[in-house]
Amino acid sequence: MIRLLSLLSVSAFLVSVSAEVPVVSLQAIYENVEIERPVSVQIPDDGSNRRFLVEQTGRIKLLPRDETAADASVFLDLSASIGVEKDFEEGLLGLAFHPLYRENGKFYVTFSRQGPKRLVLAEYTVSEEDSGVADPGSERVLLEVQQPEWNHNSGNLFFGPGDGMLYLCVGDGGMKNGVFMLSQKLTRWNGKVLRIDVDARTGSLAYGIPSDNPFVDEPNACPEIYALGLRNPWGVAIDPETDLFYLADVGQDLWEEINLIESGGNYGWEIREATHKFHPRDAMLAALGRKAKPEEEVGFIEPIHEYSRADGLSITGGFVYRGDAIPDLQGHFLYGDWRFGNLWALHYSPEAGKVIANHQIEKPADLKNPTVQPTGFYPDENGEALVLDWRGAIFRILPEDQ
Repeated sequence: MIRLLSLLSVSAFLVSVSAEVPVVSLQAIYENVEIERPVSVQIPDDGSNRRFLVEQTGRIKLLPRDETAADASVFLDLSASIGVEKDFEEGLLGLAFHPLYRENGKFYVTFSRQGPKRLVLAEYTVSEEDSGVADPGSERVLLEVQQPEWNHNSGNLFFGPGDGMLYLCVGDGGMKNGVFMLSQKLTRWNGKVLRIDVDARTGSLAYGIPSDNPFVDEPNACPEIYALGLRNPWGVAIDPETDLFYLADVGQDLWEEINLIESGGNYGWEIREATHKFHPRDAMLAALGRKAKPEEEVGFIEPIHEYSRADGLSITGGFVYRGDAIPDLQGHFLYGDWRFGNLWALHYSPEAGKVIANHQIEKPADLKNPTVQPTGFYPDENGEALVLDWRGAIFRILPEDQ
């Protein structure tokens, strides 16, 4: 098995280096706007082409149309109502506009609160008097995920382009080594992708359970669960052209990974890290006097790509590029490494059922001071790529000659 994986890794490397690498450049935009720890840019489907920037510190800003201007306004300020023990991974984490935002003015955010520590998914509405300002008093909490520790919240969320359901990613509960062993438990939301219907109600819940969710008929399982076995998803998107659900999952000791998420799929954590057995789990089970269930009885889905500590320490996922400015990037999943600042474009072929190229499109000259420490890759209103920098900047990916 190890030899087979090694051969596959070599094969993937040869495919990567033999393909022509798209040549791009990074251009800083919104340099006159004060930006603090950006994590998401979202554009509602309301015809306005407005760009909303999510700052982890608690604010959602409406960016100016002029990328050289400085007049960003505050759409929603939750900095006083969220709760943060450690601001490295807690805070305001995600934003998704309702598909019918133009008609109902609803949007959804994820953020951390304390006492007890939890990840909150809440619905808000825009102000009736001013579409450029949200109504902070409209908060309606849909669900709260108990978080044992401050890290591994995730909080990525989006509406499925085909089904209109809201997808929410949740981390494994924190600390390290998967010590709480929640990702493999169907009785807990941690380490999962959840899928709910915000326009329905099931029983006393504040949302509906889609009837085609994979575990709705399994006794004791959380019916919201769509997929499991994740550590800390960061950067997810469904490509509307292929319906493929890409998810970048942050690793621990040695490996970062990209998965294609399927309904009911199990992606291995905390039993495996990417394609590799995660040995600390066996030691934990032994200390507890328990035996590990054989992997072949679980049925894990392999990641489509992994990279080691030679290339980075923390993966940031993105989206499949469908813009016009860089034809060579068409159909590529854009992603990078938060620590090293390496950026890549992964080309997965649905027809071949495998990755056919992995191009490095940005390699910092100084790993201690990269051009960008990516926290997210997002399309603008034209499908062109924006990259968010943890240190407070936004870049546009352009062809080299621009």
